[in-house]
Amino acid sequence: MTKGFMIAGTSSGSGKTTLTLAFLAALGARGCRMAPFKVGPDFIDPGHHTRITGTTSRNLDGWMLPQGYNQDLFRRCCRAADLAVVEGVMGLYDGYDGRSEAGSTAQMAKWLDLPVLLVVDARSMARSAAALVQGYERFDPDVRFAGVVFNRIGSPKHLTYLQEALAGHVTMPCLGGIPRDEAVGIPERHLGLHTADDHPLDQDAADRLAALVENHVDLDRLLAMATHLPALDTTGKASGIPGEGTVRIGVARDPAFCFYYPDNLEIMAHHGAEIIFFSPLADRRLPEGLDGLYFGGGYPELQAEQLAANRGLRAMVKDCSLAGMPIYAECGGFMYLCEQLTDAGGETWPMAGCFPMGTRMLTCRKALGYREIRLAKASPLGPPGLVGRGHEFHYSELVKDAPGVATVYAATPRSGEILREEGYLVRNTLGSYIHLHFGSNPDMASHFVERCRKFKAEEGLLRKR
Repeated sequence: MTKGFMIAGTSSGSGKTTLTLAFLAALGARGCRMAPFKVGPDFIDPGHHTRITGTTSRNLDGWMLPQGYNQDLFRRCCRAADLAVVEGVMGLYDGYDGRSEAGSTAQMAKWLDLPVLLVVDARSMARSAAALVQGYERFDPDVRFAGVVFNRIGSPKHLTYLQEALAGHVTMPCLGGIPRDEAVGIPERHLGLHTADDHPLDQDAADRLAALVENHVDLDRLLAMATHLPALDTTGKASGIPGEGTVRIGVARDPAFCFYYPDNLEIMAHHGAEIIFFSPLADRRLPEGLDGLYFGGGYPELQAEQLAANRGLRAMVKDCSLAGMPIYAECGGFMYLCEQLTDAGGETWPMAGCFPMGTRMLTCRKALGYREIRLAKASPLGPPGLVGRGHEFHYSELVKDAPGVATVYAATPRSGEILREEGYLVRNTLGSYIHLHFGSNPDMASHFVERCRKFKAEEGLLRKR
């Protein structure tokens, strides 16, 4: 029977991602079949989970996705696993806003009935750490704790001091203390940690991570406190009715375009799409027989010179757009479909030119947060009125006027804030800075696949004439 637990921090930067990877490496070394998950909209951490375990890590999210969707996805992905390990987001109780638990790790722990391992960064802390842990333990009595692990302790004596401080003040046990070891960290850049493509964790790195847990955490006690998951059956299928026939959708996948929710691709496949991966960096031509294109987010600004040099592929993408092929692009993919991209060094590079705008990198963050969008006009994702949810996080902005480019999203940045126009549409090409999760409304994937199917049929008729 599968067991599970959740790893949560007191704040962002507490070290929960590194410790999650360490737990995954240690448990994998013990022969456990792992089911890794990440709470929140992050793309990068799941990539590292996948690299360590060899099993695709999935996003769970209490704001973007309905409760039932999260629970069904979790149970389905745990079927063949011995242990489910869920990495939280930000601090344990942080979420969509300050008024509710929506989108928080705590909310997800309760939805999945998982105990929480609390990670506390103990640098420069002594007895005050007990007050911090006590506050987390008492804040929500419905959250269950497996224990606390102190991270970045200065010495064994420091850990003893912390354990003494906890005695008599908290119920959760202290399961260990991780010494400071900068060598096991993953470097960061403007969108967070380096991706698994750019900073792959080799076996030596995995072994060092595993040793941190095996040597400094009471892993057996943690496993004893992990929850047995109920053996509930689920169909494991995306909602909606599968479409007739098959369409071929090309998905850009390389270090420049690596931000995709696996669910998005699976939901499209459920509705009749055959997913064909290609690389705008390396491939000189698009795959044959495509009926649609999907460009996810990533780091086109770091690969701008190479993307610009691939003139043939850029031209093919623009020709597809001019021909009316359905094309959907998010964030970095949207940047690629614009006319030009100005990188952080101020150099401007030509891009695909489907949209008559450009983008430029900034030195500070332009946008971060959850987004709900309502289609104000018909688009490749569906008719007016369709609602979906997603996330926005970027350090670039649009430049140049966009005459004749329709906006089809009415987007809500935060609860109670004014709607703004987003989602740019030219012919059948739709681009936006917002990463949508199709699990929030699978009808969007269904409509996109159906639009591709219609394009395929129309192209077939033209060829017969």
